[in-house]
Parts: sequence; structure tokens; C-alpha cells
Amino acid sequence: MRGRPRRDLLAGLTVAVVALPLALGFGISSGLGAEAGLATAVVAGALAAVFGGSSLQVSGPTGAMTVVLVPIVHAHGASGVLMVGLMAGVLLLLLAAARAGKYMAFVPAPVVEGFTVGIALVIALQQIPAVLGVPVPDEEKVTVAAFEAVRDYLGAPDWPAVTIALAVAGLMLAGARWRPAVPFSLLAVVAATLAAETTGLDADRIGALPSGLPAPSLGFVDLSALSSLIAPAVAVAALAALESLLSAAVADGMTVGQKHDPDRELFGQGLANLASPLFGGVPATGAIARTAVNVRTGATSRLAALAHAVVLAVIVFTAAPLVSRIPLAALAGVLLATAVRMIEVGSVRAMARATRADALVLVLTACATLALDLVQAVVIGLVVAGALALRAVARNARLDEVPLHHEDTPGSHDAAEHALLAEHIVAYRLDGPLFFAAAHRFLLELSEVADVSVVILRMSRVTTIDASGSLVLKDAIEKLERRGITVLVSGIRDGHHRPLEALGVIGRLDATGRVFASTPEAIAAARELLHGSGVLPAPGNPRPEGPPEPVREAAQEAARQPADTAEREENPPSALPL
Repeated sequence: MRGRPRRDLLAGLTVAVVALPLALGFGISSGLGAEAGLATAVVAGALAAVFGGSSLQVSGPTGAMTVVLVPIVHAHGASGVLMVGLMAGVLLLLLAAARAGKYMAFVPAPVVEGFTVGIALVIALQQIPAVLGVPVPDEEKVTVAAFEAVRDYLGAPDWPAVTIALAVAGLMLAGARWRPAVPFSLLAVVAATLAAETTGLDADRIGALPSGLPAPSLGFVDLSALSSLIAPAVAVAALAALESLLSAAVADGMTVGQKHDPDRELFGQGLANLASPLFGGVPATGAIARTAVNVRTGATSRLAALAHAVVLAVIVFTAAPLVSRIPLAALAGVLLATAVRMIEVGSVRAMARATRADALVLVLTACATLALDLVQAVVIGLVVAGALALRAVARNARLDEVPLHHEDTPGSHDAAEHALLAEHIVAYRLDGPLFFAAAHRFLLELSEVADVSVVILRMSRVTTIDASGSLVLKDAIEKLERRGITVLVSGIRDGHHRPLEALGVIGRLDATGRVFASTPEAIAAARELLHGSGVLPAPGNPRPEGPPEPVREAAQEAARQPADTAEREENPPSALPL
């Protein structure tokens, strides 16, 4: 923090100017008031800056968290929201202790993009009543509330609130393209406030903040209601972890040499959410928009985020009467512009064009965010993305017939014997994962093997195998043996022996000498077996006529032989339903 203090202090001041209208707006949108948003920005912003895992992260109230808090306010009131914040703080500390930060890397990009698009839509719909200058409908679903607000406005249309909101949003969006470093959000809010004061607009027509910005009381929560707050607390903690770690990752990507500590970031956010409710604040997360402003204005250490919190604290104590004169319509315009800027159109378009699976996950997550709550939307996105990924991986599993001369030793026998071997021996190469998603198709393909004497299963290219894949392989081998076909296995990787042995797949084959380290060894053994049984002629002798009965009888006898007693006890017979 002593490295470049002037640069960090300037960045902190700039972020505070940007954060002020956002903190006010998100506090109002959460249902606890503008004062709750400011308290969160000050307390959570300072604690997360000191104890968090990112040197450039800026924390405070966010639009995503606002979306989660609205239904909690409807169900449990302000005291319920504050208690949820305390419980979420404890959960975040537990996640930090469990070192769960590294699992953020497993969230697919289409889920994050769809989540962001959905949040932007929800934030925009939440602002409709304030933009139109009508009372907020008593509805939990944001889409229904927006529809009712439009219906009320059409019954008695009025233009001052609409004009102010759209003017503020338009100035912010145009200014961001023209001069990104200038805090047009604050300039637009100041201009709207002055215009409302000079024209004498009625506060009822444009909305007004409460005078003095008193801090809300923590109050008391009935202990019997704590059980009903567990699910909301889990949702808040999950969202705080997801958004904070995502924001920290964005900060790393915008700089050179910066790398956040995900577990320490969870710890810092946990402390911030424990303290924020004690000062009347709402749950907080890392804020992507403010973090991006912090990086772009030259921040190099935690001093910038800490300075941002101090500046906001000074505003709370010295300029509360002035802040209370800001029209709600102006803050609604700020949040409208924020929602528009949250959607990276180029990124969404590129991801939607990448693959159909990515497009489906993105759209489904966005729709679920709009229709359900955010945590459910993320879970749905993860489940669908996981299922599509499993399907793609399963499609990579192949069973290919390999000509014998690809693995045989050149010159080991003549062309005539090659033709005889190819007539009685077939080698199959298993490529890719052999697990539950791909095993069924593998069994169907292997069961259609032509009428031959020996089947060699090459497993050197099997990338992974689980219990389902092992059972399917066992079932396929038994089916082939019941048809009188001898099965040899080659190239089993070291890490794959355990599931195959545990489920009794290769125990009997290994005991009878039918498991080999390489495919050439398996081919040589198959050739000797066919020579010894008379199916193939000895060198210099003509080929016998008729079907290879000796090999078939030997294979059928081996298939009928039960495993020894110990093996039967450890590996009871099992069947895999098809």
C-alpha cells in the first residue's frame, strides 16, 4: 500500500464517485433503503479490501444480490434480511476454511454469461416503477411487478420521472463511450437533482429518498423463524462466493502479475457480511463494475478500495441531507444504464455461435435467472452444462476394429497365414472414456462382433473407466464367451486395474493367462492357441476343414467354470440392466 499511494488514492476517489449512486440505488432496490446501500458500501468495502484475497477487488451492494434480497424482504422483512446476511457470513467463513475457492474454476463460461444476462434483465425490470413514477406493486415476481407498473402508468401517464430516468441513462451510456474515465453517473445524478430542484417538481411525481438517511435497526428475529432463513442464507452465501470470485478473476485478467487467493477472498467476504448487518447494511459481494473502474484508473494495491470506503463514509456523515434530495427516478436511470452495460453483446453473440450446447446453456441460465432465483438458475445451468459435456465425452468413446498387421511383428508369418489369422482373430481398440455415459453403447457394439474364434480387446487408449464401464465390459466378455469366442485383453493401464479387479472383470482372465501387456503378445498367444487346437494348421500342413470346434469348446468350458470361493464372496454376480 506504500508503493504508489497517490495513484491508489486517486483511483479510490474515482471509484467512490461511481459507487455512490449505485450504492443508493441498490439499497433502494433491495427494499431496505438507500441508507442500507451506503452502510454496505462503507463497512463491507473496507473489511473486504483489508482481509480479501484480491488487491484490486472493490466490494459492496450489487445488482445480483439485490435480486436475491427482494423476495427475502417480502417474506421476512428487513430484520430477516439482516439475519440472513449474518448467516451468510458464517457460511462464507466455513467455505474459506474448507478451501472451496478453487471450485469456481468448474463453472462453465456460458453459465456465467447467462447468469449475467439474466441479472441485467431483472435489474432493468426492477426499475420500471421508479422510471414511470408509480408506486412499487406488492409483487415478489419482478416480471409481474413490472407489468402492473406499466398498467398503472398507462391509466394516468406522467412524464417527469420518465424524462429524468431516460436522460440520466442516456447520458451515462453516451458518456461511457465518449470518455470512459469520466464519472458520468455522478454528473448525471447531480444534473437531474438540480433540474428537479430548479423546476420545483413534486417529489411524489419523481420519487424522493428519505430525509437524513437514518440507519435501519437490526431488530430481533424470532428464533422459530431461523429454520426458514437457512435456505435464503445458503442462496446469499453461494451468490456472494460466485460473484466475488468471478469479479476477482476479472481483475486478474485486466492486469499483469496480479493473482487473487480464492480462499482468502471468501474469508474477507465472510467477515464483510458478518459486519455489514450490524451497521444496517445488506449482504455484499465483490462488484465487477466498480472493480473494473478501480483497475482502469490505475489502482495498484488495497489502498484504493479502502480509500473508496472512507470517501463514502465521509459523504454519509457530511452530505446526507444533500444525498436525500436525489430523485428516485435519477437513481433508476443509473441502474438502467448499469443493466445495459452489464451485457457484453459481443461476448454473448460469440458464445451463442460457438456451439449449440453453449447457446442452450446460456439461454436456459438467463431464462431461469429471470423466472426463478439466481442460485437455482446457476444450479440448472451447471446441471445442463454437465449433462451436455458428458454426452460430448461419451461420443468420443469408440470401438474400432484394427487390422492384425498393424500390431503384428512384420515377417512373423506369410500372407497365407495372415489370411487365416484374420479369418479367426479380430482385434478391437477401445478409445476414450469407458464410463456410465458411454458404456451402454459400447456393449451394443461389442455384442455384434462377427462369428470369430478369438477377440482381442486393446485397452491402452482407454482414458478412464468407472464401475459402470467395468460391469459392462464384464458383461460383454461373458456374452462373447457364451458364444464360444475366446477373449484376450491387452494394454490395461496401471490406474485401471483397480476397478477391473474389484468388479471381477479380469481376475478369471488373468488366472487363465488371457491378460497381456501389449497387443503383439496377445496376437502371438491367439495364434498359438489356434495352432494348438488345430484350427490353424501347423507350419507346412494344410488347413483343416470345418468350424473351429476345439477353440469354441474350450472357451465355452472356461465361461462355465465358476470363480473360486473367495472371488465369489468378494465379487458376487451382478447384472447391468440394459
